[in-house]
Amino acid sequence: MTGSALPQLLRPHPLRPGDLVVIASLSGPLPAAYEPNVEQTMVVLERMGFRVRRAPLLEVGRRHWWSAATPADIAGELNGLLRDPEVRAIVASDGGQTALGYLDLIDVEAIRADPKPILGYSDISLLHLVLYARTGLVGFHADMAVPGFGGHWQSAPVARQAELEKLYSRLLTGTEAIGALPASPSWECWRPGRVEGRLIGGVINRIVLAQATRFALPLEWFDGAVLFWEEMGGLASHVWSYLQVMRHCGILDRISGMVVGVPREISGLDEPGASPTLPEIVLDVLGDRDIPILGNVEFGHAGPNLPMPVGIRVGLDAQQRTLSLLEPAVGPHAMTGLVS
Repeated sequence: MTGSALPQLLRPHPLRPGDLVVIASLSGPLPAAYEPNVEQTMVVLERMGFRVRRAPLLEVGRRHWWSAATPADIAGELNGLLRDPEVRAIVASDGGQTALGYLDLIDVEAIRADPKPILGYSDISLLHLVLYARTGLVGFHADMAVPGFGGHWQSAPVARQAELEKLYSRLLTGTEAIGALPASPSWECWRPGRVEGRLIGGVINRIVLAQATRFALPLEWFDGAVLFWEEMGGLASHVWSYLQVMRHCGILDRISGMVVGVPREISGLDEPGASPTLPEIVLDVLGDRDIPILGNVEFGHAGPNLPMPVGIRVGLDAQQRTLSLLEPAVGPHAMTGLVS
């Protein structure tokens, strides 16, 4: 992508009752143990009023190395779904390590012609960032099949499941702003302040990787943005290093606020006397950059996910522990004007 002008925001068309949602292998394979998760995801989506189908590559045991198929095969299937007018949304089955292999094979013209919600996180957050950079598409950093709808949702209290189901239904079908996301006692103010800005982010290592490709977001697109990120696995020092990369490349000097997800399985956090806490790591790298920071928010690998639509405007009040979606993620028209 050349130039630094802000993109036109490409909102997917809203879904209607009876629309077809396809669950697809966009990265990792489907082990036999997780087949029930896919089946349960179909139940959840059907309860929302949609028809649901599995893409052909979503077969138990199908794999190529660490992927569901070769990058070319995954891109081919994804492009077919993007071009199929019957398909109105795509839900990733799982994350993995494959999206980097087909970023240059995606039919971006099909996305521009008929934008559809693509749901997922982890490796799929790389797709959201790159497609936002290439087309302005609003990416749905949200739950997927195996660790989300069919996994974390099923272990959540019944009231929380109902709350999430209503939230996701509004996210996919409604053309009015959702407003405040449902908060929980886990949310923490790491630095007070109140801002509005475009929501940009994903799993932190994928943000850094995306910026290393030719599809990187121009730095100017981070001006005034609210950066959201989470991480799973690895070491606390890795998180510190990823944040340092974003400091060196100028991202942290441009953003207006930060939202941090619940960490999961990160070694070297919160060991008394031996390691820092995650807030200490974040504040250490930010230094005197005085921006609001809201921490320990439920999105990403800790699940169930609150949706974080990439590219839309949000309101963040860290001291009051609120995060509000100020614009709809879908719209009746594909192109909705310049991102502001």
